Amino acid sequence: MTFDELREANATISTTNIKGKEYAEVNERVRVFRQLYPEGIIATELVSNTNGVCVFKATVFSEQDKPLASGYAYETENSTYINKTSYIENCETSAVGRALGFLGIGINTSIASADEVTNAINNQNSGADNQRHYDLEIKNYAAVLAKNSDKTAEEWIKAAQAKYKTAKAQSDVLAKWVKEIEQRKEV
Repeated sequence: MTFDELREANATISTTNIKGKEYAEVNERVRVFRQLYPEGIIATELVSNTNGVCVFKATVFSEQDKPLASGYAYETENSTYINKTSYIENCETSAVGRALGFLGIGINTSIASADEVTNAINNQNSGADNQRHYDLEIKNYAAVLAKNSDKTAEEWIKAAQAKYKTAKAQSDVLAKWVKEIEQRKEV
């Protein structure tokens, strides 16, 4: 795929305006991926599903053995109306959208998809408990790290706590470490 082909394909994407900014929906990103890579593969993996919080990883391939990009997403059960019944499906869709965004599809204004932004706004408007949110994020990122290393989830959490005081900062560093491990696995 050339940059010109990507630019032309992105020009065909319908977007949704959310608070004055245009966002591509995941279905549009998938359509363009299929246009650019007719033989391409979108693979998803449920990384964890613990205490009503799931984490998905999506990887897009040009062919069977050639990964192009990957993305992660997490969703909390009951955090939004749609997540009362479909948080796992919603999470998988978000991970696919992020992987395609990292590939360059539908990112004229943002990696985040319209679905993700709407979900984030709904979470803010519902007064979601931030501490609980970050605690669950920390546990899930630590579980992913433990699954891919010789450390336990508790050891990863303690390392993040030793480095940062706030739950948000701890969650952010754990997410960064997950990405670093995934990047090393892809090399």
